[in-house]
Amino acid sequence: MLTTLDIVRLAVGILVLYWGAEWLIRGSATLARFLGVKPLVIGLTVVAYGTSAPELAVSTEAAVNHAQPIALGNVIGSCAANISLILGLTALIAPPTIDARIIRREVPILLGSAVAVPIMLRDGVISSNEGLILILCAALFTIVTLTVSSREDADDDTVGAARSAEDAGASLGGRVRPRGNPVVAMIMSAAGLGLLVLGSDLFVQGARGIGGALGMSERMLGLTIITLGTSLPELIASLVAATRGQSALAVGSVIGSNLLNVFLVLGVVAYLRPIHIGERMHVVDLVGLVAITVLGVIFMRGSRRISRVEGAILVVAYAGFITAAGLL
Repeated sequence: MLTTLDIVRLAVGILVLYWGAEWLIRGSATLARFLGVKPLVIGLTVVAYGTSAPELAVSTEAAVNHAQPIALGNVIGSCAANISLILGLTALIAPPTIDARIIRREVPILLGSAVAVPIMLRDGVISSNEGLILILCAALFTIVTLTVSSREDADDDTVGAARSAEDAGASLGGRVRPRGNPVVAMIMSAAGLGLLVLGSDLFVQGARGIGGALGMSERMLGLTIITLGTSLPELIASLVAATRGQSALAVGSVIGSNLLNVFLVLGVVAYLRPIHIGERMHVVDLVGLVAITVLGVIFMRGSRRISRVEGAILVVAYAGFITAAGLL
């Protein structure tokens, strides 16, 4: 039976997750600036990790409570929603132009990460060792990103990208003052992490209660309700950026978030508790994830600009993915 308490837990959990991610990004960005880290690097690391924090918190909470289908469904659903729903809606508002460096560097890794998921699950399980490998991939990706970004010359394109990175953080966590107090920033970062833990607990409890009342499996719960809740930071940041004429930011945000969802979130979950799935999820959900990723890559590499028509196709693809997952 659907209870008011479950609905309240879900709603409050979403709000707490949002503010937790916001405070974490604001505090971390201030600390990074205090330490002399370039704005571009902040955008590529702090913002990317911050927008993936809800998925990490919720999926970890689910794994600890022996709800691996929710955790896996959240990762798959979030990756699919980022590529199709969020990028598609962004293109409908303001078609983004794809930076050549992203196509050359990050897009191949994005495609590889999506293909790696069904490959790892070919035997129906992601082991702790495979989870550790994914975590190492997340660390390697971060190190390479930091190294490459620090070596880029401060030409007009890089300066523009740096400003865009600052705006990405501002769109989610508010504009951070360059001379913020580092002590306050540390407290804000710690508070953000605490809110993420609290919010994830409330969110998962409420979502499981609602899903049980509606007769939803934990798999579908992770693919739908939990995915939409944890994807709010990416959705809000991307739509705000698009309305401000900076829709290209959404591309970097989506790619960074998807890579961290697979490498970090899925890696941490599998390392804590090996993920076992059934044939049904293996065929429908994972193939759908790869298909949507390939579609997004084709649009990004085509004219290096995602048009409104292509954006509409991506949104329809997301609707088709959820429908197929629910019916097949």
